[in-house]
Amino acid sequence: MSTLAASFEAVRARMADAAGRSGRKPEDICLVAVSKSVSVDKVKQAQTECDQYLFGENRADELVRKAEVCPDADFHYVGTLQTNKVRKVVGVASLIHSVDSERLLRAIDARAKLQSIKQPVLMQVSISGEEAKQGIEPSQLDALLHLANSELAHIQVNGLMTMAPFAPAGDIRWIFEDLRKLRDKSVQDGPSVSLSELSMGMTGDFEAAIEEGATLVRVGTALFAA
Repeated sequence: MSTLAASFEAVRARMADAAGRSGRKPEDICLVAVSKSVSVDKVKQAQTECDQYLFGENRADELVRKAEVCPDADFHYVGTLQTNKVRKVVGVASLIHSVDSERLLRAIDARAKLQSIKQPVLMQVSISGEEAKQGIEPSQLDALLHLANSELAHIQVNGLMTMAPFAPAGDIRWIFEDLRKLRDKSVQDGPSVSLSELSMGMTGDFEAAIEEGATLVRVGTALFAA
């Protein structure tokens, strides 16, 4: 077994254990392998050796490049998205995790309309309140969900995303719990909203995130650092 395959196996085992501890099925949590600093060859190796086909990119140009040369892979956009990069990302990323403003939401909708598609997105929420963390305030969520349902026909809000500070998992578990609770009380099903996904947890804290309800975990270092 290659080092890469061993890393994927170890992370998946930890994911399964965390799911078991919270009474969930491992297959209900998706591993987004964050490939933002990884070569195309390594992405292809992850596909063939590790049966991994879902990856996360945080730069628009890199997303486009890898999507072109890895047509069998599925790419999510997980980084901060500037409005001037929307045209590159919409229609290439199967899910945009990081919508953090009304302006960006409208820009994605406008671009998706030009392509005659409906672009799946997640609303990024700043649960921790850190200035360094992107995201809308929790109090803004319902208004943006209403906007999506009432005006934006080319957006599909599939759920919420958050980023926690770099700290011991026990110290930040409350962030994941609060995102789940926010989702549970903000459900506004409609033509453009269906909050089934919670993107939370990274290399240092994905187990706690799974125990609190994550459906998508964004893991890079634990998979590709070796």
